[in-house]
Amino acid sequence: MTISTCIFDAYGTLFDVTAAARTAAAEPGREALAALWPRLAEDWRRKQLEYSWLRTVMGRHADFRTVTADALDWALEAAGLADAGLRDRLLALYRDLAAYPEVPAVLAALKRRGLATAILSNGSPDMLAAAVHSAGIGGLLDDVLSVESVGVFKPDPRVYGLVAERFGPARDAVLFVSANGWDAAGAAAYGFRTAWVNRAHLPVDRLPARPHHVVADLTPIPDLARP
Repeated sequence: MTISTCIFDAYGTLFDVTAAARTAAAEPGREALAALWPRLAEDWRRKQLEYSWLRTVMGRHADFRTVTADALDWALEAAGLADAGLRDRLLALYRDLAAYPEVPAVLAALKRRGLATAILSNGSPDMLAAAVHSAGIGGLLDDVLSVESVGVFKPDPRVYGLVAERFGPARDAVLFVSANGWDAAGAAAYGFRTAWVNRAHLPVDRLPARPHHVVADLTPIPDLARP
């Protein structure tokens, strides 16, 4: 079936989740962070995802802003950087994450083709609104969908169901794009066509479904959405 709708994950896919730690590490007086910011960024992201999955399993949902702050607290303590001022700065930077360089051109190309475009993210609505505004891509998106509508995180099938509620396409008319292999697998199991943006060149996850396409960045997405 022809692709009519292109749905993007947000964090790690459109927005660079390492940008907050990298930016803070370059600021004056952040020498301790500068020495280990890649580790902190990795720990922060890993715990953020783990907490989303564990909260889903436990049936104890909290919005992504809370999960993100909890994950940062763990990462800061693990790094020996328990500093309230640094914590506040990192959380502020996370609200305004930079988009990857190719994002505006890719979204614009999809819109020229007449495709519907949207974000489907674990992010809470306020976080997503801030990131979209900061990146200047609001005019290239038809909607921004948050898991807060269903109160559970990806890869729960109820999250992917939000796409049909909003846009109404058949599942195989959706191209779902994510930089998270587990998310691409979850969307593929749901019935979407999927593209995994494998920026780190990792192995494919051994899960019940696999992505239909594997790309190094977002640049090939308009071609993958062609009839």
